[in-house]
Amino acid sequence: MTSSPPAPEPGLRKRIGAPGRDMTRPEVPEALPIPLYDNHTHLEFEDGIDQLEPLESLDRAEAAGVRGVVQVGTDLETSRWSAQLAASDPRVLAAVALHPNEAPKLFARGELSAHLSEISRLAAEPRVRAVGETGLDFFRTGEDGREAQIEAFETHIDIAKANGIAMQIHDRDAHDEVVATLLRVGAPEKTVFHCFSGDAKLARICNDRGWFMSFAGTMTFKNAPALREALAVAKPELILAETDAPFLTPEPFRGRPNAPYLLPHTVRRMAETLNMPLDELCAQLAANTERVYGSWDPEEAAA
Repeated sequence: MTSSPPAPEPGLRKRIGAPGRDMTRPEVPEALPIPLYDNHTHLEFEDGIDQLEPLESLDRAEAAGVRGVVQVGTDLETSRWSAQLAASDPRVLAAVALHPNEAPKLFARGELSAHLSEISRLAAEPRVRAVGETGLDFFRTGEDGREAQIEAFETHIDIAKANGIAMQIHDRDAHDEVVATLLRVGAPEKTVFHCFSGDAKLARICNDRGWFMSFAGTMTFKNAPALREALAVAKPELILAETDAPFLTPEPFRGRPNAPYLLPHTVRRMAETLNMPLDELCAQLAANTERVYGSWDPEEAAA
């Protein structure tokens, strides 16, 4: 667990940022009073002019009170790399899956089944603690791709349950269909709505079913009162926090590159929304996250 983290293969890293955007990196914020975890991040992306390498990103996160991350795959390449990174650094656990927008493309090429089989193999690795991100996305995929998305989603659910690990759901413009699928097939015991995008109604459904809600920088945006309302009604034992870095950078840095070390901005806004002392919220988030994914410590996990 002390080996050097693997460098992303050529072509793995995708670059974000449009010409003219401010891509300078914010300073490391004041550390949180109790260390916690970034429940969902993508360290493989090239996220700015002064590109952070995974090791440096994790070091900055530690300095801000973010003791560990869940590195998330979206296709075979990023899932394999995520598993390798988790095996090389004790601050990282991995999630592996095919993003719902990948499923129709793979189905059209006749490759969906083979790719899902490889995800199933990766899910058995000891530092892979979640299947994700999977789910449904009706924003980017039209009617003709929905059947493939649902097939992939149901298979990911089966993989998570077979391995006794969590599932991270990508849900965009598909709340009703995601819930219907979970109820029809049977949700994994530890089901997480990554980057929760629903309203108070969906939060109450999650409360009733014991599904976790992971809040990202979007909950800090001025135009997102529905997310703050959802957070306010969510059961404290079911909330998590994430960056979805390098995307969804919290205020006051919206539009600039995100990274795990910026999670404290979201967590402080969550505490404000909940009228909850920051140290109590940090302790709750840390406990919730370990309940979902287990221990980051290799020795504790092996015990």
